[in-house]
Amino acid sequence: MLNSKLKHNLTLRQAEELLQICKVRFEGNMSRHNGLFWYKVQEKLEASPDKLWSLNEMEKTGGEPDVVGFDKKNGQYIIF
Repeated sequence: MLNSKLKHNLTLRQAEELLQICKVRFEGNMSRHNGLFWYKVQEKLEASPDKLWSLNEMEKTGGEPDVVGFDKKNGQYIIF
């Protein structure tokens, strides 16, 4: 049985590389990010190792995750 509270963590180097990839993608597609700022997205991601892990898994499969919005109700960025 899987532990639903299992935490996934990237190494510091993996996290830095992933954040750089995501930053370049974000900056290359600014028309998708009207009113959003990368530094705020990065702060949220750095505070959430499980979210970084999920983004890394998406990236590994060729998913090229990118920010597409911000949900003001729950204070979360929408990434797919």
